[in-house]
Amino acid sequence: MTTTPEEIKAGLESIIYAADEPATLDQIANALGVEKTVARAALDLLVASYQTDERGIEVRKVAGGWKFYTKPQHHDVVRKFIKSLQPPLRLTMPALETLAVIAYKQPVTVPEINEIRGVHVGGVIKTLLEKRLITTAGRKEVIGRPILYRTSKQFMMRFGLSDLDELPSLKEFEQLAQAALGSDSGIAPNEPELASETSQDSTEAARIRESGETNDLAELGEDAPESSEQARTAAAGTSERT
Repeated sequence: MTTTPEEIKAGLESIIYAADEPATLDQIANALGVEKTVARAALDLLVASYQTDERGIEVRKVAGGWKFYTKPQHHDVVRKFIKSLQPPLRLTMPALETLAVIAYKQPVTVPEINEIRGVHVGGVIKTLLEKRLITTAGRKEVIGRPILYRTSKQFMMRFGLSDLDELPSLKEFEQLAQAALGSDSGIAPNEPELASETSQDSTEAARIRESGETNDLAELGEDAPESSEQARTAAAGTSERT
C-alpha cells in the first residue's frame, strides 16, 4: 500500500495515465487506499508539476474527473500526427448546428430542435448518437412522451469541458468545435437534410441499450413521422391487397 507522498503521487500519475476516461476523486482515493483529502492534495501537486514549460502534457479536470491532455501550444503538431493515423471526426454544418442546439438547450426533444432549426433533424440525431456525442435523457412528460436528448461524456471529453457552465457563447461554439474536431477540415461538406425523421435500426438500438443509455432508444421512431420510403411500401401493400 502506498504511504509516502512520493508513492501516492506516482500511483496517482499511473492511474490517470492508464484510465480510458477521466478518473474521479473517489476512484483515485479508493485505488490508492487513502482519504479523499490526501488524494486531492496529491492531485494538486501532480497538476502543478506538469505546468512547467518543459512538459508537453498537463493534468486537466474534465467531465468530473482528471485526465492527461496535450497542452494547447502543442495542438497543431499533435493534430498533424493524429491525422496521419486515422481520419478525424467529421461533422456536417447541420450536424454541428444541431449539436449546438442540444448543448445549449438540453435536455431537448426532436420536435423542439425541429422548431428551432426549421428543418427535420432525425437523420442528424442518428449521426450524433452514432458518434456518441449525445445520449438520451429519458422522456418529456407531455403528450406523446418524446425522447429527451443531452450531450454525452464523450462530448465533454472531446470539447475539453469539465461541466456545461464552461460552454462558450454560441458565436464562439463553431470555433471551439473546429479546434476539438481537428481543424477546419473537421467540418464536413453539407449533405441534404432529411425531409422526415428516420427510425433507429435494430443494431444501433441494441448497442445503445447494452451501453445503458436508455431502454427506450429503440423507440426513437415514435418521435418521428413515417418516412417517405415507409409510406411508399405501405401504399404498395395496399395496392396489392386491393
